[in-house]
Amino acid sequence: MLLGHEKISFLHLPTPIERLDNLSAKLGINLYIKRDDLTPLAAGGNKLRKLEYFLADAKAKGATMLLTVGGAQTNHGRLTCAVARKYGMKAAIVCVDEYPGELSANLLLDGMMGCDVWLRKKDPAGTKPEGALLRETVAEVTKNYEKQGEKVYYIPMGGSNELGILGYYECAVETARQLAESGIASGSREFPRLITTVGSMGTYMGLFTGIRMENLPLRLTGIGIMPYENGIRTYAKNYFDKVCGFYGFDTTCGRASGVTENDFDITDKYDRGAYNNPCKEVREAMYLAAEKEALILDPCYTGKCFAGMVEMVKKGEIAQDETVIFLHTGGMPGINTPFHRAEIEKERDKFINVLDENGCIVVR
Repeated sequence: MLLGHEKISFLHLPTPIERLDNLSAKLGINLYIKRDDLTPLAAGGNKLRKLEYFLADAKAKGATMLLTVGGAQTNHGRLTCAVARKYGMKAAIVCVDEYPGELSANLLLDGMMGCDVWLRKKDPAGTKPEGALLRETVAEVTKNYEKQGEKVYYIPMGGSNELGILGYYECAVETARQLAESGIASGSREFPRLITTVGSMGTYMGLFTGIRMENLPLRLTGIGIMPYENGIRTYAKNYFDKVCGFYGFDTTCGRASGVTENDFDITDKYDRGAYNNPCKEVREAMYLAAEKEALILDPCYTGKCFAGMVEMVKKGEIAQDETVIFLHTGGMPGINTPFHRAEIEKERDKFINVLDENGCIVVR
């Protein structure tokens, strides 16, 4: 139990922390990776830590079905479906998104697991916001399932609400313990820097809250992968206030000035202007990680975050010889999203050589 909430444990924890020697030499930092991509169930990923708590809550409330929301290629949706299937429940995903034209990446895995995916077209006139369309569709779909006798448990986008932070509150404690036990030094800074992707923000907020409330020797940096309408730090402060209210935490964290927006070390300088957009700089960072460490990143989340980290090193925002732990949150199926795959194929096709029956190179 954590902060009064039970979980159903299906992860093999702790996930390992590994040193990336080749990238450390290339970048001039002490770079490690926290392998939350190695979690089990349907290609793994960070959402599983959150889902241990959501599953326990759903089971306690007698739910027969998990329903969540996201884009057509949602990682969270894939893992929500995986957990539901593993524990004898039905699952559905509601999206306000276009059908990508083929079953691939996460959408293919959803289909393999027998998960219903409901794709609602966007309003072409733009008169109805996507949020309103999403809420309307969730209500309609939920009502239909309830008519069929299902008891539906709703999980928000990315599993990012007050309950959802517990998985990464726990991960913050786990990471600090691993660093202490392994003797990994902080390098040129007082504390090791833990870097994570910031999307729907549940992972970052869990880590931030855990570090603050447990007084852990970690410096947390979040790298945003999509624009926030009213500012990413404003969103973080509002989220933190909700978390504190939910758990009865002191929002000041013992400081006269309290926690302000400036306490959230999150950058939005590397979000590339949109969510899940093809970007050459991100792909170049993905190739660097793959060529130097056989480390596979995805173009939506970890690749964009890693590209941001590399730029921060080049600009001196991350100091030379600093110890950095990069949190790998998974998302590998995203490489096969059609528009990302097409760009990767064009750029890496040169490495594939075809010989004819006489051993001569065939021009493709």
